[in-house]
Amino acid sequence: MQWISEHITKPEMLASIFWIIVKIILIYIVAKICIHIANKTINHMMLARDKSPLKFDRRRSNTIGSLVHNLITYTINLICIMLILGQVGLNLGPLLAGAGVVGLAIGFGAQSLVKDVITGFFIIFEDQFGVGDVIQIDAFKGTVEEIGIRVTRIKSWTGEVHIIPNGNIKQVTNFSTYNSLAVVDVTVPSHLDIDQATQILKDTVRHVQTLTDNIVKEPEVLGVQVVGTTDLKIRVIAECKPTTQFNVTRLLNIEIKKQFDMSQIEVINLGGS
Repeated sequence: MQWISEHITKPEMLASIFWIIVKIILIYIVAKICIHIANKTINHMMLARDKSPLKFDRRRSNTIGSLVHNLITYTINLICIMLILGQVGLNLGPLLAGAGVVGLAIGFGAQSLVKDVITGFFIIFEDQFGVGDVIQIDAFKGTVEEIGIRVTRIKSWTGEVHIIPNGNIKQVTNFSTYNSLAVVDVTVPSHLDIDQATQILKDTVRHVQTLTDNIVKEPEVLGVQVVGTTDLKIRVIAECKPTTQFNVTRLLNIEIKKQFDMSQIEVINLGGS
């Protein structure tokens, strides 16, 4: 005991212990600062996403935010503990080697799972699409019902639910981000008075705008789109809310047909998108 006491009280040993304590304190402080900065960054990203025009499930957003907070905290704390253990003289080589072998084995067995999870995080944080959006992934088109960390679920308009692993999502078309365009082509006989038909269409589309809130701008009659040997095609367009173009197109078709029938004008074909 006397030898230990004399050894510890040596100036060199005291200085070494002092610097070890200083380094441990610095490691701890730096770890806390890193956690604080990371959490601030995530909170900023979540706030920016809340202001995005895309629609998100708030409960899911909070869950993902909490998950990322915990993941960062655990990772930094683990690194901090390992650095502190290294300062007190513990040999971490065998421990790291064992962890590396286990991690390598798990990595080979879960490559697709890791890919799905990483892609899921990018989908959420980059605001590629949100719950309630109408999207198309490859040949599958429908409304997003759920964005998970591993899979995305979309429901088609006929009722089928498609479950797509996030890692398989290569390209996404989002139909809900910006306004859509309803296009109606009215095919009438070529001998018809164009000015009369155009005026009827202008009056009709103005009336249609009063019937629905989906049209965001006054519809336009662009004029004659195609001239055939026996008929001609007049195009009408209407800017409307995202994914409502099909409902607006059907409403335009109905009202245009009614007005042309009242004016005793033959309509050869009505088509739109």
